[in-house]
Amino acid sequence: MIELLTPDEMAACDRLAIASGVPGIALMEKAGRAVADAVARRPLGTRILVVAGPGNNGGDGFVAARVLAERGYPVRLMLLGDAAALKGDAAEAAKRWNGSVEAAAAEQIAGVGVIVDALFGAGLNREIDGEARALIEAMNASGATVIAVDLPSGINGASGTVMGVAVRASESITFFRRKPGHLLLPGRLHAGKVRVADIGIPDSVLDEVKPRAFANGPGLWGRHFPIPQPDGHKYARGHAVVVSGGISFTGAARLAARGALRAGAGLVTLASPRDALAVNAVASLAVQPGAGARRLERRHALRQQTRNHPGQYVARTRGCEPGRRVFADCDPAVGCGDHRVGTFQQNRRAGGSRRRARLADFRFVFSTLHDALE
Repeated sequence: MIELLTPDEMAACDRLAIASGVPGIALMEKAGRAVADAVARRPLGTRILVVAGPGNNGGDGFVAARVLAERGYPVRLMLLGDAAALKGDAAEAAKRWNGSVEAAAAEQIAGVGVIVDALFGAGLNREIDGEARALIEAMNASGATVIAVDLPSGINGASGTVMGVAVRASESITFFRRKPGHLLLPGRLHAGKVRVADIGIPDSVLDEVKPRAFANGPGLWGRHFPIPQPDGHKYARGHAVVVSGGISFTGAARLAARGALRAGAGLVTLASPRDALAVNAVASLAVQPGAGARRLERRHALRQQTRNHPGQYVARTRGCEPGRRVFADCDPAVGCGDHRVGTFQQNRRAGGSRRRARLADFRFVFSTLHDALE
């Protein structure tokens, strides 16, 4: 469930589910029961107050109040607005509630253990004022555990913005998918622990809605992560260049270079001013320090030319002048098959410089010699 749905996208999912044959009141019943299940983790006898608003969030609150009362909890319900003004599924949920409905009053929010915040949902896009503001401030000051329906009242579901004032919930019960406001600051500071409830919306609606925001995690990028391969080499895993500041400003560059290594870059070059070269070289294990922009440009150009044949880079940059003996160790871990490794060992005994390269690179760099050995 890595998709994040804006309020508009969530509304579209609701409409598509209803159009597919799922009754709206069935969605509301499941949403309210999910909230009741979260509240019911508290001991039987805990005094509960449901603060309901004039929309579908309020309808979820009516369902939660009814289910908790049926389970034996002492429940009060107060409504912001007139019950006669409720419409659609919210009106039906209110009819199914057999208890009394109190007029919302901030001074009456007291003496309870749990408050169910069912005032406003994720679609709120206006500043909160008046009686609604007073109710939210009273909930925050009550000392009771607050469980929010969908999203704490006062948080914009799309941006996480506080619309003037917002409930500080211990827990939020949202439906089908999380909203951006659950993760974005300051909304995430108000949401508490977020639980996602399945209320019967089929996942197939996402194919039509096509959400554009996702929660960061391995499920999002794991299949694209460059896993090292047995025949791989560092030049196939990317070259990161980190530019350092002067001797008093090397910290960020050193951290970034180490981060690039840990993230899997095959080669990391820390481009350093000369006065900071010693500091960067000592502090950055496995990072290649380099001084001078022109030198760095030359290295980069050469590596681009030889990226598919690392041995060619070794040959060009490690003093393999014509007439000089070279021993190319083709790495026993890779294996040399039926090739005449003994000839290479004879070269080594003859006093050449020892250079490591894979057999494929040896063929590429020393093609004439390789053909002769074959």
